[in-house]
Amino acid sequence: MASGDTLLEFHPYNNEPPSSNPASPATRNQHIVLAFDDAVDEEAVFSAVMPQAYGGNGITILIHSSAETAASGDVVWQTALERIGDEQQNVDSDSFAAFQSSSAVAVPGTSGLVGIISINHSNGAQMDSIIVGEKFRLKIRRDADDTSATDSVTDDMELHEVEIREQ
Repeated sequence: MASGDTLLEFHPYNNEPPSSNPASPATRNQHIVLAFDDAVDEEAVFSAVMPQAYGGNGITILIHSSAETAASGDVVWQTALERIGDEQQNVDSDSFAAFQSSSAVAVPGTSGLVGIISINHSNGAQMDSIIVGEKFRLKIRRDADDTSATDSVTDDMELHEVEIREQ
């Protein structure tokens, strides 16, 4: 697969909500979204198998999101991966790699417009060493408490879609 090619896509209805602080299912003009609060770090989790076409050079995760009503401020997203693999992870517990963070990115200046934010994960530890053909999970978090950068959007952020591309 070539650099920049799409490997996987996740939709809000593919979410496997974590037991604490899950993003809330919602709709916007009949578009299914996940709403992430502006005061608490909320998360969504998605499962997949790494496609056979993955070349092993790392991935870029693209988060398609909009603010519920805000037309200003910066949002910060974080992503982490967990290798389930072939006898790699006991599914009775979690073992996500460290979160990788976006910078503080301005939301679109018009409510309802969807912005796309990318987060890179290099092959190896940032990807929990996931290889072709292995099951894995992706966790997405809004950094509402400003751990990695200042998230200044005083509104819910709505996740519309997630795309994983080959680096």
